Amino acid sequence: INVKYVARPLTLHTGEKPYKCDVCGRGYTRKSKLEIHQRIHTGENSYKCDVCGRGFTGKRHLGSHRRIHTEEKPYKCSSCDKRFFTLSSLNIHQAVHTDEKACKCNLCGKIFSSRGNFAVHQRTHTGEKPYKCDMCGKAFTRKDSHVLHQILHTGEKPYKCEVCGRGYTRSTQLAIHQRVHTGEKPYKCDVCGKAFIISGSLTSHRKVHTREKPYKCDVCGKAFSVNGSLISHRNIHTGEKPYKCDVCGKAFSVNGSLTYHRKIHTGEKPYKCDVCGKAFSVNGRLKSHQKTHSGEKPYKCEVCGKAFSFNASLAVHQTLHTGEKPYKCDVCGRGYTRKSKLEIHQRIHTGENSYKCDVCGRGFTGKRHLGSHRRIHTEEKPYKCSSCDKRFFTLSSLNIHQAVHTDEKACKCNLCGKIFSSRGNFAVHQRTHTGEKPYKCDMCGKAFTRKDSHVLHQILHTGEKPYKCEVCGRGYTRSTQLAIHQRVHTGEKPYKCDVCGKAFIISGSLTSH
Repeated sequence: INVKYVARPLTLHTGEKPYKCDVCGRGYTRKSKLEIHQRIHTGENSYKCDVCGRGFTGKRHLGSHRRIHTEEKPYKCSSCDKRFFTLSSLNIHQAVHTDEKACKCNLCGKIFSSRGNFAVHQRTHTGEKPYKCDMCGKAFTRKDSHVLHQILHTGEKPYKCEVCGRGYTRSTQLAIHQRVHTGEKPYKCDVCGKAFIISGSLTSHRKVHTREKPYKCDVCGKAFSVNGSLISHRNIHTGEKPYKCDVCGKAFSVNGSLTYHRKIHTGEKPYKCDVCGKAFSVNGRLKSHQKTHSGEKPYKCEVCGKAFSFNASLAVHQTLHTGEKPYKCDVCGRGYTRKSKLEIHQRIHTGENSYKCDVCGRGFTGKRHLGSHRRIHTEEKPYKCSSCDKRFFTLSSLNIHQAVHTDEKACKCNLCGKIFSSRGNFAVHQRTHTGEKPYKCDMCGKAFTRKDSHVLHQILHTGEKPYKCEVCGRGYTRSTQLAIHQRVHTGEKPYKCDVCGKAFIISGSLTSH
C-alpha cells in the first residue's frame, strides 16, 4: 500500500490540518493547497482570465471563473439532467434524489456536501459558539470567522488590489472589489437584463419589479425593500449618528455616507466615465452620471407616468402626489421631502452661507443656488429647448416651458393658461381662482393659500427677524428680503433696461422705469 495516498484521506475523518498559514493561521490538509492560499497574501495571481483580465491564485479557480463567460455547466445530474457550474453544487443537489440523510438538517431541511460543513451548520440551531475573541469577547460558530474577526482589532488588510492599492480583510471582499475594475457583473436580472457586481444588489433590485417592501418603520410607517435601508431610516427619527469622521469629526447616520465623505479629504476619485472622462469618488455617482449619456429611465411613476433614472428619485417624486414631507425644521416647522434639502434650509436660521460668489461676494446656503446665481454674471443659459432652441438659466424653467410644445395638460390651468412643473405647485395655484385659503392665523384671523406664507406671517406677530445682514446687522422676516437687501452692500443690480442700460436692484424698479 502506498502510504502517501492512504494518509491523505485519513485527515478528512480526523479533521487534522497540518499545513498552517503563517499570516492568518488557516490550516490545510495538503501542502499544495497551502501554497495556493499563500498567494492571496503575496498578491500573486498567476492565472489570468483572457476575457476580462481578472487574476486568480489557482488554476481551478480560473477554470470555474471562465464558465461565467462561456456559460458552460459541465456537471450534470444523472437523475434529472439539471446542470451545474461546479462539482460541489452537483453533490449538494444529488442528495435530493438519494436517501442520503447523514448530511441533511432535520430542523430546516438544508443539505450539505460534507459532515464538517453540516456540523458547523448545526451550531446555528444550538447556538453553540466555541471560538471566542480574547480582545472583545465576541464568539463565533466557525474558526475561520474567528480568525477574520481578529484582523479587525489589528487593522490588518492583507488583501491588496493591484490596480488601485485598496486593502481588504477578506479575499472575498477583494474579489468583489476587482469587478469594479474589470467591469464583470455576473448577477443578471431576468426581467430587465440589468447586471450587478454582487448577488445582494440583484436581490434588492428584483423588489423594484415586484414592488415588495417588507420592512416597515414603526414610527412613520414608511416601507423599504431592504432591511439595511430601514435601519438607516430609523436614525432619522432617533437622530443617532454613529459613524464619525476621524479627520473633521462630522458624524453620519449611515456608514455609506461616511465612506463617501472621507473621499472629500483624500480627494480620491477612482471611478471614471468611459464616455467623457469625468471622475467620481463613489461608484453610485458614476452610474448616475452614465445615465445622462444613455438616457436610461427604468423607474416609472404609476400616478403620472414620469420616468426616472433611479429608484431614489422616483421615491422623492412620489411624495409630490402623497404630499409627504417627513423632514421637518425645528425652528419654523417647514417640511421637506429630502433630508439634504432640510439641511440646506436650516442654514437660513443659523446664518451659515458656505458658498460665496467670487464676483460680487454674495453668500448662499447651497452649491446649486450659487451655481444658478453665477449665471447672472456670465449670462449663461445652459438649458436648451429641443423644440424651439430657446434657452433658460434653470432646468425647472425649461421644464415649465417645454409643456407649451407637448400635449401635457395635467399641470396647465384651464382658467389662466399658466403651466406648472409639478402637481403640488399647480394645486396651490388653483386656490388663487377658487379663493380657498386653508391656513388661518390664530391671532388675527388672516388666511393664506400656502402653508409657508402662513408660517412667515406668524413671525409678524412675534416680531422675530431671524435673517440678519452680516454687514450692517439689519434683520428681516424672510430670507428673500435679506437677499435683496444685501445687493445694497454688494452693488449687484441684476435687472437691466434694454433701452438705456440702467440697472436696478429689484425687478419692480425696472418695471416702473
